[in-house]
Amino acid sequence: MTETPKRVRVHHLREAKEAGRRLTMLTAYDAVTARIFDEAGVDMLLVGDSIGNTMHGHTTTLPVTVDDMIPAARAVAGAARRAFVVVDLPFGSYESGPQQALETAVRVMKTTGADAVKFEGGKRSAAQIRAVTAAGIPVVGHLGYTPQSENLLGGPRVQGRGDTAAEALSEDALAVAEAGAVAVVLEMVPAPVSARITEIVAIPTIGIGAGAECDGQVLVWVDMAGMGDWSPRFAKRFGEVGAALRAAATAYVDEVRDGTFPDAEHSFLQ
Repeated sequence: MTETPKRVRVHHLREAKEAGRRLTMLTAYDAVTARIFDEAGVDMLLVGDSIGNTMHGHTTTLPVTVDDMIPAARAVAGAARRAFVVVDLPFGSYESGPQQALETAVRVMKTTGADAVKFEGGKRSAAQIRAVTAAGIPVVGHLGYTPQSENLLGGPRVQGRGDTAAEALSEDALAVAEAGAVAVVLEMVPAPVSARITEIVAIPTIGIGAGAECDGQVLVWVDMAGMGDWSPRFAKRFGEVGAALRAAATAYVDEVRDGTFPDAEHSFLQ
């Protein structure tokens, strides 16, 4: 793309890939952060089921429900003015087949104002992708380490290592693209494997712990902004917002307790 679109649409994603312009994606779960990221120029906002880990205190994404996702997605979509808003379909809301996936996707789109849905799986999810796409709903795929399958995968482990696994992952990516997905997230995949997948699929690849050759990158925003004491190895901390917020809260507590807040400037005197 030679110009930044006023509103990112499906065709802009493929145009970006063709032009070699890297796409940017961050998670968002509320209107406040969504507006900030949108104004910063982030191309895609992902209302991820990572809300379970980051906002709800769960240890995995598995407890997250569609009812959890809808208010968050509505808030993000309502705040975004430019970004392409993608909503995760949580565990248990699409696995039983195309009809369940379609019903969940329709519900999410009708109640949130989002632009697309995302769900995990390659060949096993191809029929679901076709059904949802046929209904006019854009789908983003998700391959590699898929958090909803972490019990089967043995935890957060790199996927696609070795020739056999790399070939299977490539086949899954082709299946997702051929089924009609508009993009695919590659999570915790060796960089050479991601580079090969990026080369062979026509849709954009969005990497997270998948090397620099993907067509775009995504991070969970609390990792990107340094909100906690720990973040994954692949997640660069671009700021220390958590420390700054803690310092502000501490200063507030101190001033209230010692009586210096509120002062005359922050009071109505008449």
